[in-house]
Amino acid sequence: MDMPLGLYAIADGMGGHAAGEVASELAISALADSLRSAGSGEPIDSAAQAADQLRTALNEGNQRICDSMLSRAEWRGMGTTMVVLLTVGQTAVVGHVGDSRAYLLRDGELRQLTSDHSWVNEQVKLGLLTHDQAQRHPMRNIVTRALGNQAQVDVELSEEAIRPGDVFVLCSDGLNGMLTDDEIRETLVANGETPRAACRALVDRANTNGGEDNITVVVLRNSP
Repeated sequence: MDMPLGLYAIADGMGGHAAGEVASELAISALADSLRSAGSGEPIDSAAQAADQLRTALNEGNQRICDSMLSRAEWRGMGTTMVVLLTVGQTAVVGHVGDSRAYLLRDGELRQLTSDHSWVNEQVKLGLLTHDQAQRHPMRNIVTRALGNQAQVDVELSEEAIRPGDVFVLCSDGLNGMLTDDEIRETLVANGETPRAACRALVDRANTNGGEDNITVVVLRNSP
């Protein structure tokens, strides 16, 4: 789909199959409800307003998950990561919690727009692990921040100017856990002009490499 693209999001649930699914559904529902409510008033016409709305929406999702855990014992401990991309004019606003990622492919170069809220990424930042070691580490799935794991959540936000030909990717860790950034870039370069084909190629390549986790991918392309 060509941009302007509006709102796209991925939520990757945790806490067992059923509970993880509930948490991710609650987060997506809260996002939609919050932004729908915001849209019924004054239109969002700046990146700063968009960032505020994303922060509010993800905190609403966090609250719904926390409240739901009180109602059923089997849901206790559930949570979800989330990455959201919202466009305002020619600016993309990205909000995330956890280790679901946003990437940008521009002029053949791939750049990660988000920084994983994970134990291994903290070790990389401290210089205790290399990126290659983190990719294979047995604790690579341990997140340090997620919706539902505490009463208040710190949403990380960033902005990126949208240029002609840009390709944005949102993904769960089921993709980048199986593919290096170079492999993601190669696949996008080969398929980026057709986002649907790019999604399929990325998922197929991740499954070929092992497919150890659920793989969710959104690919968005701005017209040249």
